[in-house]
Amino acid sequence: MSTQLIILVFYVAVLLAISWWSSLLIKRGTANKTLNYLLAGRNLPASLVTVMLTGLAVGGASTVGVAERAYTQGFSAGWYNAAWGLGGIFVGLTVAKHFRKMSIKTIPQIMGHMFGPWTRVISVICQLLVMISITALQYVAGGAILTALLPDVFTFNQGMLASAVIFIIITLFGGYWASGLTNLINVIVIYVGIVVALCASLGKFGGLSALREALPPQGPWFDLISGMGLATVVAYVLVLMTMATTTQAVSQICFASKNEATARNGFLLGGVLILPAGFLCAMFGILAAANFPNLEKASLALPTLATQLSPAVGGLFLASLWAADISTAVGLLMGCSTLVLEDVVKKIYVKPLNNAQEIFLSRIVVLLVSLLSFGLALTVVGILKTITTALAVTTSFTFIVLAGIYCPGILKRAAGFWVVLASLVLWIIWTYFPSLRIGPELIYAEWLVCGTILLLFAIFAKEPARDIFSSSQADSDANKPPAEHLSKSAPSSGSKA
Repeated sequence: MSTQLIILVFYVAVLLAISWWSSLLIKRGTANKTLNYLLAGRNLPASLVTVMLTGLAVGGASTVGVAERAYTQGFSAGWYNAAWGLGGIFVGLTVAKHFRKMSIKTIPQIMGHMFGPWTRVISVICQLLVMISITALQYVAGGAILTALLPDVFTFNQGMLASAVIFIIITLFGGYWASGLTNLINVIVIYVGIVVALCASLGKFGGLSALREALPPQGPWFDLISGMGLATVVAYVLVLMTMATTTQAVSQICFASKNEATARNGFLLGGVLILPAGFLCAMFGILAAANFPNLEKASLALPTLATQLSPAVGGLFLASLWAADISTAVGLLMGCSTLVLEDVVKKIYVKPLNNAQEIFLSRIVVLLVSLLSFGLALTVVGILKTITTALAVTTSFTFIVLAGIYCPGILKRAAGFWVVLASLVLWIIWTYFPSLRIGPELIYAEWLVCGTILLLFAIFAKEPARDIFSSSQADSDANKPPAEHLSKSAPSSGSKA
């Protein structure tokens, strides 16, 4: 057995042990075992909030994806993580404390309380599509990593499958406590592995001076902007700040925090911790461009470079890259599970569910989402490009939440459904009808269209949206029986505007 494989097996064993221990935490403490499974009993300390956010951010897109983009576009690809970090800081300064004090569980719940049941339904659809897409990318990155570093053990599809199996096991048994505790290990492994591997790689290939000489001339290799272009860099910042504010997997960290101060401080520290990761991984892409200019796939840039390291360093690097995948995927799977249980199952199933039934259904959702994600992973081509377009859909939620907190008077009840629907339709058009695209990046169209619709309803509609951020009414409505919601009619701009 190779050194790399021994290190990987040991690392997986540690994570599985933590997941098993987390399953014991679910069974004790609060009587609400479901709350323990989905939200760690709303008792995450600031340290786990920090590593949950960091682990969610520094995943396959932040490592393999950034190196893939840097392979052709240089250092500026690192803005993906810098934008993620700014997003985390923005959440800490704006919405984190508001989310936590509401004691709500999902973003669609917020949308439903403000705008009605149909807005909640379409919000669930949007959130699930985004998170399933991002989960699929973690499988792609996992397959690339395992194939490059252990080619005698894994094919690309086998690497994706092995990644999926580990993600599922950790999530199924340990729930949100496993997410937090494994991320405490993952984040340490990620940064130690990346820094050690980068130093070793620079040393092996002659340092920065040799790197500059080996790179193709006239490339944008070390420029902070020109490789990606200003429009794309700005789009990264807009997308990631928008996404961080209202994607369920991120917001759920706020919901699970011990209190408002914990949520705020954890996000601020996590944002700072995320900032440098992208630029570190961009260096791997540049090193690969200089030394392996004819790779079959740009996504193999970072894993291929790792094969040139010593067995011990390569094994540590393999563990760190896989840790990045695990930390992101587990948080996403928990987000999907919470959404489906709270916003679908409990609204369809009339009879109350006990804790055992809720946890069982949550685990079934994890399995189903994993299968869907794995199927989607087989079709993904560009990791970073795919993820940034998917995340742009959260623009509608972010605009609404920020308006609800800071200027609730402009929100009208008829607006919610149509703003969310518009964000979803724009994504579909951008993805499947490229000839109809307007602007360099989807996020610009999302901001323009969603902002315009909100403004038009603010001017012409009459009935205000429910102001839940300045009251505690959201919690009292969270468990209304489905009949109360289904009795309402579908949204109509004509009847309310």
